[in-house]
Amino acid sequence: MLIPILIFDVALVAWSLHLMQSALDRQEFSLMLAGTLVALSAGAMLVVYFIIGNCLSRLS
Repeated sequence: MLIPILIFDVALVAWSLHLMQSALDRQEFSLMLAGTLVALSAGAMLVVYFIIGNCLSRLS
């Protein structure tokens, strides 16, 4: 289950970098904010995955 989540996270980070590069080219704050939010959501998804995995391993 970890491999699909890592692939999805890499895709999210690539998309956020693309948004941030577009923001720098166009001088738009909203694209920079969107890229930051996408990168934060990718990181949060990994954190939640490892927290839930740790909790489930302790329960079983």
